[in-house]
Amino acid sequence: MRLLIVEDDRLLGDALQAGMRQAGYAVDWVTDGEMANRALADAELHGYAAVVLDLGLPKRDGLQVLKALRQRKSPLPVLVLTARDTVDDRIAGLDAGADDYLVKPFDMGELAARLRALIRRAEGRPAPVLECGDVRLDPAARTVCVDGAAVDLSAKEFALLHVLMLNAGRVLSRGQIEQQLYRWGDETGSNTIEVYIHHLRRKLGREVIRTVRGVGYAVAREAP
Repeated sequence: MRLLIVEDDRLLGDALQAGMRQAGYAVDWVTDGEMANRALADAELHGYAAVVLDLGLPKRDGLQVLKALRQRKSPLPVLVLTARDTVDDRIAGLDAGADDYLVKPFDMGELAARLRALIRRAEGRPAPVLECGDVRLDPAARTVCVDGAAVDLSAKEFALLHVLMLNAGRVLSRGQIEQQLYRWGDETGSNTIEVYIHHLRRKLGREVIRTVRGVGYAVAREAP
């Protein structure tokens, strides 16, 4: 599992990175609010299981980062880790969308335990249904409908469509798609993505997935 750590203090950031790796996580670490906002805009592509977020950040405050994440309807678990320790600070963090709030100084073992609890809860939370134009994808039921009619997709076709719809309105390169679908392993050959794009177009309609030549693929937010 991969975590995003947002912490501007270099010594603490190094310690968090080492501690979370020792706890079994892959870790990305950024040091200001703008970098955090960019990383979280691509959270699905990075495959983050949770975020550890400081509030007193340069360039953009952590509360602003958190509010922007929740405005995008992201259910990604966020643990706020901060020196802001008043009751009002805790209320502000939780009201902004934090799932947990831990005050510095802290115990690394407690942080790891809180993250495990957040991730367990998130894994039991049903994923939101996605709709792009006439296409409706239900991740929990693993069903796809076009204009109300069920469409039978293979597991790989479903996974690819899921990635594109999670990023509706954005062009994803083949490399970005492959990064998200790393579980394909050896089956991800030089033209694997193109083959499954072809299958999806045949089943869903050619207009659903747009090719941006030399860049990648995109699903529109609304029907063309």
